[in-house]
Amino acid sequence: MSLSCAVAWDQCLSRIKDSINPQSFTTWFEPITPLNLNNRNLTVEVPSQFFYEWVEGHYSHLIDRALLDVLGERATLRYSVALDSKGAPDLSEIPSIDENKKQKRSEKKTNLIDRYCFNNFVEGSNNQFARAAALAVAESPGKTTFNPLVIYGGVGLGKTHLIQSIGNFTLQKGGIGNVLYVDSEKFTIEFINSIQTNKTTEFSSIYRNVDLLIVDDIQFFTNKERTQEEFFHTFNALYNAGKQIVLSSDRPPKDLVGVEERLLSRFQWGLVADIQAPDLETRIAILQQKAQQYGIHLERAIIEFIATNITSNIRELEGALIRLLAHASLKSQDISLDVTKNVLRNLSHQKKKNVTVEEIQRIVSDHYGIADDLLRAKTRKQEIAYVRQIAMYLSKELTKNSLKTIGLHFGGRDHSTVIHALQCVEKQLQVDNTLKKDFAELHKKIEFSSN
Repeated sequence: MSLSCAVAWDQCLSRIKDSINPQSFTTWFEPITPLNLNNRNLTVEVPSQFFYEWVEGHYSHLIDRALLDVLGERATLRYSVALDSKGAPDLSEIPSIDENKKQKRSEKKTNLIDRYCFNNFVEGSNNQFARAAALAVAESPGKTTFNPLVIYGGVGLGKTHLIQSIGNFTLQKGGIGNVLYVDSEKFTIEFINSIQTNKTTEFSSIYRNVDLLIVDDIQFFTNKERTQEEFFHTFNALYNAGKQIVLSSDRPPKDLVGVEERLLSRFQWGLVADIQAPDLETRIAILQQKAQQYGIHLERAIIEFIATNITSNIRELEGALIRLLAHASLKSQDISLDVTKNVLRNLSHQKKKNVTVEEIQRIVSDHYGIADDLLRAKTRKQEIAYVRQIAMYLSKELTKNSLKTIGLHFGGRDHSTVIHALQCVEKQLQVDNTLKKDFAELHKKIEFSSN
């Protein structure tokens, strides 16, 4: 029984919906209207050219997968752009995937995203060293002392962009055969699947026979003993063969709790570089570049308003800009400073003060009904030590203080005591549902306090 275009698109949406957050789905997929289904060629209508470019640039991989599941091999999606704000129709249908590009992508099997490249990575004082190191590795993979190259920093600061830029640069330049990007979660899942299907040899062969291996978010290897064992041998095989290894993490390798010492040691064999939050000038440059990519002109005052109100990371900057562009596109409004302030009116309320160790101590001790000065006292009573460890863990998680500084805040304890506390709490969180609920409640209280 053949599907109608509405049913086919609805089935595609049901698959896509499971893979992205609800806000993104509402913004970018609900406005799309199915128009026609001819054999396996599905045509849909989008509100604007910008809308098409954003969906195609960010969600084509999800759409490809959904089309394959619903309509089978060689299924294609074509877009028709609706009337623009001036009433002039754009009747040209735009194929969603360039077939040559699609074929090349499948041949490479690199998992790299084309748009992540050095050319559109905005350099600032916050990332200058990391970018220089990444470019040096990209120009001579496996031939510098930067092996492995580890880039660390907070969420949304551009780590993934930078490490994927290395892979895309090397492929563009040529001279290197096999590049593979994977995040640590996918590596772990594939490894578990290989154990279940008795295909560990095939799994090992894939990862140990690349010229450049890029692994994102290695902090998620924490406490995964078998996965760490496998990655340890993969690391050794590549390193000994002179192949390049690039890693990213949300913290310095030395601060990774629950990772074997032999792995931590290897992570620090090469170069460790950090990315900090961008300063105002860099945030402005990033917004200007993004606006240029989307083919729009924004007044300086609009860009400065966004850059001044969002200070934490690049992902939030881009999210605010996309929210503004989507609103203007869907409402057929010109983008003015007043429109910007209205659409992004919650930005000023979202700014948070930096939470302090003292504030965490106060909230945690209050939650457990003890005096906060006991967390700094010399007492080793079990119930006090337990609460102290939780406060130490949250201090490491929610502040930028070093282990040594955190220890000083807790009565002058040394960094090894803090490490022990982190390990104890990490293990307890794996098995104790009550502690998980406590953590959820503590996070809410700390977030409320920092607003």
